[in-house]
Amino acid sequence: MIHDITPPISQRLCVWPGDTPPSREVLLDMKRGDSTTLSTLRATVHLGAHVDAPSHYGVDASAIHERSLDYYLGPCQVMHVDVPRGTRITIDMLKQPVAAERLLLATGTFPDPEAFNEDFAALAPALVEALHRQGVKLIGIDTPSVDLFDSKDLPSHLALLERDMAILEGVVLRDVPAGMYELIALPLKLVGFDASPVRAILRTL
Repeated sequence: MIHDITPPISQRLCVWPGDTPPSREVLLDMKRGDSTTLSTLRATVHLGAHVDAPSHYGVDASAIHERSLDYYLGPCQVMHVDVPRGTRITIDMLKQPVAAERLLLATGTFPDPEAFNEDFAALAPALVEALHRQGVKLIGIDTPSVDLFDSKDLPSHLALLERDMAILEGVVLRDVPAGMYELIALPLKLVGFDASPVRAILRTL
């Protein structure tokens, strides 16, 4: 069974305030008599389900084309957490033992990708450290960021950078049962870019 955890990309999809929303320019259209349909996509690379590159939050850090695909493919655990809106997830909120190198956290605090809310939950830096000690190399979350909306110093991003852990943001997990899966969320080979949209899916093992 496949769970598609990617929000649909359309002009209704919300992006971070001030970032570039998705838009489509149709250059050729068979409905107008052209021989093919041809269109241009304009959007932020932090679009919907996406993976951040270390260069997004670290000076001279690696761009997305330099990241090993091993981060984004393999055994993965989905865990639902009860966390108040606008707060950070702590290690004591995890109700099951961590059992995979990739962990996706379902918070339910960003319920509609087409209606941006600023009070979503995020990661606590101490949680990043604890998960690193347990062998986790990718953390995913069903919100636009692993840090809180009003965070300027981005402590969780920097904690992940220091430990060379990968970030997957913006996934849709509300209908995915907790448990073990195979994650496939491969970034595009965008040379020099600070992130990439992904078609993130989970396959049952």
